[in-house]
Amino acid sequence: MKSNTDGSRNREEEERMKRWAGIGTVAAAVIILILGMPGSALAHCDTLDGPVINLARQALAKGDVKIILPWVAAAKEAEIRKAFDLTMAVRGKGEKEKELADMYFFETLVRVHREGEGAPYTGLKPAGLDLGPAIPAADKALETGDPGPLLKMINEKIHAGIHKYYMEAMEKKAHAGHSVEAGRAYVQAYVPYLHFVERLYADATTPIAHGAGEGTHPAGGHPEPAAPAAEHRHGMR
Repeated sequence: MKSNTDGSRNREEEERMKRWAGIGTVAAAVIILILGMPGSALAHCDTLDGPVINLARQALAKGDVKIILPWVAAAKEAEIRKAFDLTMAVRGKGEKEKELADMYFFETLVRVHREGEGAPYTGLKPAGLDLGPAIPAADKALETGDPGPLLKMINEKIHAGIHKYYMEAMEKKAHAGHSVEAGRAYVQAYVPYLHFVERLYADATTPIAHGAGEGTHPAGGHPEPAAPAAEHRHGMR
């Protein structure tokens, strides 16, 4: 019986690994980055329908502060416990008192949480905020255990972006040696192309820890544009 269970688990793990197969290394790394980075996900944590407030509602309903403690730093746990106890003591006095107490706890919790991320508290955001496609897709992948749609979406964007900048640079490079103006046009296409690729690679290879802020890109500039083909140089004026 145990061997059958182990075999089933192994098959589940194999299926999970297959979902990641066939996706470019950079795309997979970017997905891992999205799942763990604060960055644009910061707004996700201060909305009234975000994960922090949703868990806060559960904690208040059950009278269990431990439900929300993983979202605050250990050094701030005492502050949240105190706010929770005050809220629980007040919210039973009436509907209006409950509403005010809950909002006090939500604001305190989100402020402390954002401090742990190195981000300022700018107030609670309304529910239904447009988070773009990436964050909901990242949450969906965790809910379903299937990263396939998320990987597909990001991989398509990466491919389209590189292709766009590459084609623009290649088109300008073909004429770069014809004149100074054409050379400048090539540089204008080359630099965004290089910066786009550099940014992708830096984000995909820079570890992100909660509270560490956005990944820093490599210091320094970028290499100079590749020289135009030799046969074009004679036409430069």
